[in-house]
Amino acid sequence: MTHTFKKDKLIVKIFESREELGITSAKEVGNKIKELQLNQQFINIIFAAAPSQNEFLKNIIRQDGVAWNRINAFHMDEYIGLPTEAPQGFGNFLKDRIFVNKPFHSVNYINGQCESKAIECIRYGKLLIENPADIVCMGIGENGHLAFNDPHVPNFNDKVKVKVVELDSLCRQQQVNDGCFTSIEQVPTQALTLTIPALLNGKHLFCMVPGKNKAQAVTNMINQEITERFPSTILRVHSSAILYLDIKSGEHFGLEKT
Repeated sequence: MTHTFKKDKLIVKIFESREELGITSAKEVGNKIKELQLNQQFINIIFAAAPSQNEFLKNIIRQDGVAWNRINAFHMDEYIGLPTEAPQGFGNFLKDRIFVNKPFHSVNYINGQCESKAIECIRYGKLLIENPADIVCMGIGENGHLAFNDPHVPNFNDKVKVKVVELDSLCRQQQVNDGCFTSIEQVPTQALTLTIPALLNGKHLFCMVPGKNKAQAVTNMINQEITERFPSTILRVHSSAILYLDIKSGEHFGLEKT
């Protein structure tokens, strides 16, 4: 069973389980990749790194007919100051789950160990300008953030592609809740993140948000006014965005046969 509805321009799909969410979202992203590859030599994809993406990532690498050697891969945020090989690093997370499993044309990592944060923001922003995103595979945070645009820092009209942000306590606690760190004291306080406009510039957005701990954030995303206080609400203005929920994250919206 699947329940589908629309809020503004955002298509919302609710599934009975995380696994069904992962299978379906991966199939639909795979189909979009193959569709775009009919007319483009290379396509550019931005990936999110979080446990909420596990089922999607597991299934996207199983899609047949995708020319991975014609895909340039990017990710949307990275902690500042973690050791290079730290498993909590978002580049390392994606490397283990997808980047080493397929022959991408290029994989472009944000450098959280950079000597100059300002120079790194410019460098990665230039890559995004030179390789406009065709697909963004994303999630939302327990506080409604997109990438690391927590509610105290987002700007729907940011003029830059990448910026340095201070992480709020709810965001840092989510990393503990997800099992990535054992205590909030271990979670870095700063990160590099793609800005809201950098994400919204993607031609096609696929947002995977399973789990009961995201239920309130999903409710706010769908029901609140579109405002920077609730960063994820901005997805409702995008012309090609799909939100994938499971029965737990979408518990306030019901599940019924269509």
